[in-house]
Amino acid sequence: MSSIFNGRSLALACVAASLTLVAACQSGRPAAPAASSAALPTMERVALGASGCWFKSGDAAFTAYRLAPELNSFSGRPRILIVPRKSPESRPLAVVEAEGQPARLQAFGPLMSEPVGTRIAADVRRWAAGGKGCS
Repeated sequence: MSSIFNGRSLALACVAASLTLVAACQSGRPAAPAASSAALPTMERVALGASGCWFKSGDAAFTAYRLAPELNSFSGRPRILIVPRKSPESRPLAVVEAEGQPARLQAFGPLMSEPVGTRIAADVRRWAAGGKGCS
């Protein structure tokens, strides 16, 4: 009789331990992946935002321009260029580049001193921080 009692006790102890382990592994909700702060992933987010919000959307402020992403940079400074639509080989009107971990962003060029430059800077900061959507 004592061996049956010991067997049941052992089985109940195993079930209780299993339930405790399963409960410990459960979480309320999955953790959201953090946006990477390295230069390349940051500039990839910026390039996707710029492409969708400024150019593919047909935004009137950007109809005279074209996006030229240069994300595969051997210098460690991935960047996007905003160039004239009808002359993409000419000098960029705006350059947004990132470098390092965490990424340090720079935006420069003649377009940055135009009224649209304020919007470019605000959008780039938002996308670099992991934000989505258009302004």
